[in-house]
Amino acid sequence: MGGVPDLDITFDERPMSTEKTACILCSRNCGLSVTIENGKFTRIRGDDEHPVSKGYICQKAARLEHYQNHEDRLKHPLRRQADGSFARVGWDEALDDIARRLRAIRDRHGGRAFAFYGGGGQGNHLGGMYGQQLHKAMRSRFVYSSLAQEKTGDFWVNGRLFGHQTCHVTEDVEHADYVLFIGANPYQAHGIPNARDTLRALQRNPARTMVVVDPRRSETAKFADIHLQIKPGADAFLMLALLGIIVREDLHDREFLARRCKGFAGLEKELLAVPVADFVQRTELALADVERVARGFATARAACVRIDLGIQQTLHTTLNSYLEKLLYLVTGNFGKRGGNNLHTFLLPLIGHSDERNPQYPRTAHHQMFPIAGLYPPNILPDEIEHDGEDRLRAMVVDSSNPVLSAADTQAYERAFSQLDLLVVVDVAMTETARLAHYVLPAASQFEKWEATGFNLEFPENAFHLRHALFAPLGESLPEAEIYTRLLEKMGEIPPRFPLLEWIARLEPRFAGHTVFLGALAATLACKPRWRPHAASILYRTLGKTLPSGAAIAAPLLGLTTLYAGRHAAAVERAGHRGNRLTLGASLFHAILERRSGTLMSINTFDDTWSLIRHPDGRVDLAIPEMLEQLRELRSETVPGAGYPFILMAGERRSYNANQIYRDPAWRKVDREGALRLHPADARALGLADGARARCRSATGELEVTVELDDNLRRGTATLPHGYGQRYRDSEPVGPQINRLTAGAHCDPFTRTPFHKYVPVHIEPVAA
Repeated sequence: MGGVPDLDITFDERPMSTEKTACILCSRNCGLSVTIENGKFTRIRGDDEHPVSKGYICQKAARLEHYQNHEDRLKHPLRRQADGSFARVGWDEALDDIARRLRAIRDRHGGRAFAFYGGGGQGNHLGGMYGQQLHKAMRSRFVYSSLAQEKTGDFWVNGRLFGHQTCHVTEDVEHADYVLFIGANPYQAHGIPNARDTLRALQRNPARTMVVVDPRRSETAKFADIHLQIKPGADAFLMLALLGIIVREDLHDREFLARRCKGFAGLEKELLAVPVADFVQRTELALADVERVARGFATARAACVRIDLGIQQTLHTTLNSYLEKLLYLVTGNFGKRGGNNLHTFLLPLIGHSDERNPQYPRTAHHQMFPIAGLYPPNILPDEIEHDGEDRLRAMVVDSSNPVLSAADTQAYERAFSQLDLLVVVDVAMTETARLAHYVLPAASQFEKWEATGFNLEFPENAFHLRHALFAPLGESLPEAEIYTRLLEKMGEIPPRFPLLEWIARLEPRFAGHTVFLGALAATLACKPRWRPHAASILYRTLGKTLPSGAAIAAPLLGLTTLYAGRHAAAVERAGHRGNRLTLGASLFHAILERRSGTLMSINTFDDTWSLIRHPDGRVDLAIPEMLEQLRELRSETVPGAGYPFILMAGERRSYNANQIYRDPAWRKVDREGALRLHPADARALGLADGARARCRSATGELEVTVELDDNLRRGTATLPHGYGQRYRDSEPVGPQINRLTAGAHCDPFTRTPFHKYVPVHIEPVAA
């Protein structure tokens, strides 16, 4: 495979250069201007030319040198030996054996024996397009990912409200008069444009109101006009109380509901029956404060809701996703400036899979259905350990570290050790990689052309294709090359497509690749078994005609063609030119050429209604399953778990970032990932600041360092995510929080873990 054009990448060999790229640490992917000297980042600043972030940057992006260059980076393919150690192996030898073993498992046990985990994780979204081809080659639909332990309740509700699970809602915080943050801390977690600047603008404007609902007085709450310091797990009671007040006082938007929605009559009956005072009492908030927020939100000129994992990984996960949407729908704050809106997207990060459709298989052990095409990580260990012929036997884990990031680390360690084949594709030797049969080194996000699929903006939407800044380390390869070679060795596709290569090379650019796309469509029609592997075919053909290293981006031509066909007027408003055959190619080349990112579409707010997928274009408010859960809430009692504290696991702090940073030296503060406790709780336990304590749940226990924090409610504690890595074969650095969480402690419908509601004991560790 030597000499593949995609790998003949040239780099500026000057001792110092300034380049454009983007941050990879959260969904915002802010544009960066970086100075590179001798293969290292020496200065990182915000890029003023980026169409979305416009020069904004936070403290985490400034530490990206610790991601790019550290001693856990993988340089060569590795194979695990009988004694558990790893030996270097060549690419051909590794891929030949993996291909042979995958084919044997598929042919003997069928597609149900294989699952894929990740794909596009940690910002490798172009790589995700290639990885997803493998589960298709294995005739499997079992895809697990971090999104499926965070957002599937949201996706499922979107499917029922708006007609399709890919209908995703964003919020126009920048232009709202009234903003309600529920279970969100954008000061640390971002998730909204230029978060800290946006929060300051909200705070400084006396005509605007910010409300934060959080058990902790978070960094965002300190900016708020109103902080509702709610009891953990009581968010559904609060949102229903707000909705009950709004409907009782006739503050809902009847004209909007009649024109744009259906099913309100049944919902209204349920909301009028909400026992507001009782529900507010369960939240341990003041009724007057809740009434003030309900009236302020409902009567604002433009109001929006921003939520995050604080209500998506706690009690009533799926119901919470329904209720937060009702807040802006019932008040008519949808499809307008300053409200909540649907948006377009270029990369298909998720799909649509209705649980009522038998086309999508249920898992062998839990009989769990997929949501948005994804299965929840909470059930995965049980599916591997399932006592039956149809158990999971082989997996590929890509750009993910579920041993640390998914619930119940102990269960993952036990289950992964029982797989017939585990292959990990990653940039570093992770805790999951240590359990693999093969570890395949991927190029870092700055050693290949990459992009993010989190294009969540409305009405303007943008896309940023990041160019490679460094040569791949050692023998590491981009995911596009790894998976394309594997598909070739499995016999799924041939190594060459001479006719398509010839057309791609000779077709003039002004033709908009129309001849090539027509030839590709004809080829796939003649060879339908190649259709699932169109990304690799584009990579091997059109990719050879693109700028050095850009072959990875070749599948974007198909996506921009579809995008321009669906949203032609919006694409033209963004300045792209072409007819119905060439507009997509014009957008494709703009994305290739613009180093700071590309404004790809400008919608109008009226376009929101064309994005709804119900045939009548209306929002369906009556979801029977959610109305039933709503009714059950009235008689719900929370049983005493025998644990005196509620741990909110996975807190966002100044220096944590999922699993992407491994070198602990990147952290300027909180190097041990302290357990935060209210000072009064700590005193009652005999714990001082900096003391060592044992935190114990029904699943496991951790020894932690205590930090006093009077921003917490009494009876609560927090631990951060992103710690626990064994850097350079050390002991875990910081808490492995998922030794405390349990797969069974989850939403019964979506299986989303209750990471923000973990009952625990805390006690001093004897000196």
